[in-house]
Amino acid sequence: MTPINAIIISEEQETSQILKKFEEENAMIIEIIGNADSIKDGMILIKEKKPDLILLDIYLTDNLFFEMLEQLEFCIPKLVFISAKKDYAVKAFKHDAVDFLLKPIDFNSIIVAIYKVIKRREMERSYQHQKINNINISNTINQKNDYVAVASLEKIELIPMAEITFCKADGKYTVFILSSGAKIMSSRNLGEYSAILDNSYFFRIHHSYIINLRHIAKISKKDGYFCELSNGVILPVAKRRQDDFNKFIKLKD
Repeated sequence: MTPINAIIISEEQETSQILKKFEEENAMIIEIIGNADSIKDGMILIKEKKPDLILLDIYLTDNLFFEMLEQLEFCIPKLVFISAKKDYAVKAFKHDAVDFLLKPIDFNSIIVAIYKVIKRREMERSYQHQKINNINISNTINQKNDYVAVASLEKIELIPMAEITFCKADGKYTVFILSSGAKIMSSRNLGEYSAILDNSYFFRIHHSYIINLRHIAKISKKDGYFCELSNGVILPVAKRRQDDFNKFIKLKD
């Protein structure tokens, strides 16, 4: 099982110490990848690390934090609230918290919360994968094959394949760069899209990139292989993929 990547946002040093001690003894289920003591620093950390979970131990006087979460360009992390105030649980669950931990927290309550997060993620992923697979299977059966269903944990978007300039890996996510300049982030990894995208036009030139042949403006063979795309972006072709890329291009001449 892949550990849940979590960050701590807490003004209380004691809370951070307890959570880090829990991580040390439960490395199989959780990895703490960052710690912040304010909402401002916490948002910077969230955007940088893209965690699965936020362990939040700060009293919020308004909804600004949640509004900022809604503006993220990737899947909103799960929330577990921590507080000494029982009535704060109402606010927590109002904002779709997976769990609320009342101080003083202990390892039993933390482990229950982590398993709730794992269960929620598994259910969401199972549902989204079922939906997206049904869409892509229907697309293939109808022989239209002109769009791809891109899933985050919040929604599914249907993107015309002709509008995809290239896709790039971003850790466990995939970012679609469209001809309009828009960027769409998917919760699936790049390898999964290698099997979904129309192999008449899409080629994985690098571990981190899949390009759309329709958007290649120029190919440079000086000091290695590079593809210049219609949006001006230049991407390298991995050395071990160059022969296959040459064959791929020749098929389209």
